[in-house]
Amino acid sequence: MQKLTVELKETNELNIDKHIDTNPANISWSDNLKRDAKKLKLHKFDPELLAPTVYRPYTKQWLYYDKNFNDRLGQMPKIFPNSSSENLTICVVGLGSTKGFSSLITNEIPDVQLLANGQCLPLYLYNVQNKDADVGLFVNDEQDRSPDKKFALTDDGLKHFTDAYNGASISKEDLFYYIYGLLHSEEYKARYADNLSKELPRIPAVKKFDDFMAFSAAGRKLADLHLNYETVEPYAVSIEGGALLLSTFTDSDYYVTQMKFASKADKSTVIYNHKITMHNIPVEAYEYVVNGKPALEWVMERQAVTTHKDSGIVNDANLWAKETMGDATYPLKLFQRVITVSLETMKIVKALPKLEIKD
Repeated sequence: MQKLTVELKETNELNIDKHIDTNPANISWSDNLKRDAKKLKLHKFDPELLAPTVYRPYTKQWLYYDKNFNDRLGQMPKIFPNSSSENLTICVVGLGSTKGFSSLITNEIPDVQLLANGQCLPLYLYNVQNKDADVGLFVNDEQDRSPDKKFALTDDGLKHFTDAYNGASISKEDLFYYIYGLLHSEEYKARYADNLSKELPRIPAVKKFDDFMAFSAAGRKLADLHLNYETVEPYAVSIEGGALLLSTFTDSDYYVTQMKFASKADKSTVIYNHKITMHNIPVEAYEYVVNGKPALEWVMERQAVTTHKDSGIVNDANLWAKETMGDATYPLKLFQRVITVSLETMKIVKALPKLEIKD
């Protein structure tokens, strides 16, 4: 520190790269951290800044949510100002993605690649004051600061829909869930596929008010499923060896390294580990696709043990299961629960009204 201080006093610019540890196994230096190092600015670890995040579909990880270490936060501080902030946000695939359009709701901080190059449409914005001049459905970025939590949906946006249905009583939450339901419509995604690949989704009003409310009700059901996926009933797959075998298992018997299909041609059987094989997985569950592949395959990919090439950090789903969830069976049950989520999601999606748009 003394040498750094002397050099800083003697020169206008400190060549910080000569003095820092650039080993990626120890730290990843951002431009902001280098700038702070030049100023001899210290940062201390604060456990209160640890927050659970949705890293990939149906996969959570811990995040150290600190602006000093997280670059390019964008508008996220307005959506989730801290780890305890309550909000809902509909994440959609961003521009430039080749994975096809999809959406996923979360009540926790989302990673930007939760959905490819993701964009967020929140229910609320923190520290934002709506202006009378706001136009469009969601509040734009240039807003005055205030300590209040506001609906992100504007009054003008709501009025557009109430006017469409002759002043019908519609709340901003009704509209928020209508959007989530509409974004799951296979007809909507097919009809506007070209637009969705180039711009954020536009939200039309359907012709009939009853259909509006049906989309809204479906959106609520989908949101409940997708937010509470960790508590839905696990789908009763057949375990090779049966319940009697599982009754003899200890925590170590549920250790998973990488799930895999028994064969490429048959997705009804998944090998969990060398002791557990799941049979009779309904293949229709794989119809629920989010961020480019079935939700079940996201679980298979992320509930694993992987090592980051540069840093050497081991990402072990078994540690999350035991240390965070307190349940060594969590990866296995998660797979079964996402089967339930997938089947119920597709049941709701297939029952959505026909897409008839107002002129």
